[in-house]
Amino acid sequence: MNFRGIATASLMLALAGCTTTGGAARNDVEARWNGQSAGAFFANFGPPNSDSQAGGSTIYAWRGGHKTRSVPAVYETLPDGKKGKKISSARTEYLSCAVQLTVAPDYTIRSIRIVVDKPGQNGKTYCEEFLGGA
Repeated sequence: MNFRGIATASLMLALAGCTTTGGAARNDVEARWNGQSAGAFFANFGPPNSDSQAGGSTIYAWRGGHKTRSVPAVYETLPDGKKGKKISSARTEYLSCAVQLTVAPDYTIRSIRIVVDKPGQNGKTYCEEFLGGA
């Protein structure tokens, strides 16, 4: 094998060992955790529920952030400023977040995918509120 062949083979091996975080973040959770330590994630939010092997990576299933939120009734506003007809009744929402983390052998999060989520406040989802700002 000549020098060019050795150099090409070395470059291919080096590139094969590179890890990526799956491209641009699609939400606050990905932006916060892709490329970070899975240890830091689990230290902040608790241990995973389960794990499985996938090639050289480990897939962790995590669920947490259990919270109850009261949503008040909504009434239409009349021109004189008084309450009108009820639009929606008061209710209780049970919130939680579930994600799937793909973790490299060096315990770096390659990707984090939201599996279960609910609408949050201020245009974000509950998972983005709970996991994105930590």
